[in-house]
Amino acid sequence: MRYKALVVRESNEVAPRSAAAGEETEAVRNARYVQTVEECDSVNLPAGELLVRVRYSSLNYKDALSANGNRGVTRSYPHTPGIDAAGVVAESTSNDFREGDEVIVTGFDLGMNTPGGFGEYIRVPAAWALHLPTGMSLRDSMSYGTAGLTAAIAVQRLVSAGVDSKSGRVLVTGAKGGVGGFAVAILSRIGFQVEAATGTKSAEDYLKGLGALKIVSRDRLERDETKPLLHADWSGAVDTVGGKILATVIRSVGYGGAVAACGNVASGSFDGTVYPFILRGVSLLGVDSVSYPMAMRRQLWERLAGDWNVLDLKLSVEECGLSLLSDRISRMMQGSLFGRVLVDLSK
Repeated sequence: MRYKALVVRESNEVAPRSAAAGEETEAVRNARYVQTVEECDSVNLPAGELLVRVRYSSLNYKDALSANGNRGVTRSYPHTPGIDAAGVVAESTSNDFREGDEVIVTGFDLGMNTPGGFGEYIRVPAAWALHLPTGMSLRDSMSYGTAGLTAAIAVQRLVSAGVDSKSGRVLVTGAKGGVGGFAVAILSRIGFQVEAATGTKSAEDYLKGLGALKIVSRDRLERDETKPLLHADWSGAVDTVGGKILATVIRSVGYGGAVAACGNVASGSFDGTVYPFILRGVSLLGVDSVSYPMAMRRQLWERLAGDWNVLDLKLSVEECGLSLLSDRISRMMQGSLFGRVLVDLSK
């Protein structure tokens, strides 16, 4: 079966060297990887119980890294990224799925080392798929995608750690991004007083529209701070950026509070002390959506289709087809992309 996909190939051209440092610049390294829409054959897809005709996908930062040759995400090329996919089962050898079933596939190895949702077909193990929840469309599911699921996991972890709407204000960092925006919206929807941190002035009205009661300047959280504890401004937080901001947030959470950490766009490391943990009893909660257990994953998708549904809000969701996807990937790597990109495979 022939189908279209965005394929990333490593160029055979020798990249020039930087005269100053003798090393390739970031732009040169990225230029070695070429993204093109190609016609592929489903016989070349890997083994799996399900062949899925993909209707929608979404663009995530991990996809942009894969599309630019990041070997920490994707080991070998040519490759089709896309860690999210929603579509219809075309073939099944599993007792749990039948031809025509509408399914969601996110995480696991999809789009990393397994051809992903930026192709019209994927073949995956049945254990990676779940049935589309009642009341949710395929388009809606990819408006959420991994970003929405990650935000839901972060909120669930905070609630399970004892942070509730009566505990006090909660903070969301990196709030203009996909995960951050969904976290603001979900927390607000279930009754929390939410403050949103961003460095983008133009995003403030948008975030207030999602339910943020107050905007916190990113500069405030990026300050150099040596005190082991800061004023207890928040009862909990969802941090999507890591680095210095995460360190500041941990110091600024009150007694018995918690921070759900789910991003590293600023840095994968941070400097801190044990004092917030041993003097205030603060919990640092890791959030992983890649290998999140399927039973719990299914429950959260049901909630996103039900009482945690925030798609009625004016979330920033831009739609594009495969032909425009390379441009959106480039803008994401440059940090100039706002909100979510929904990929319509029919375009």
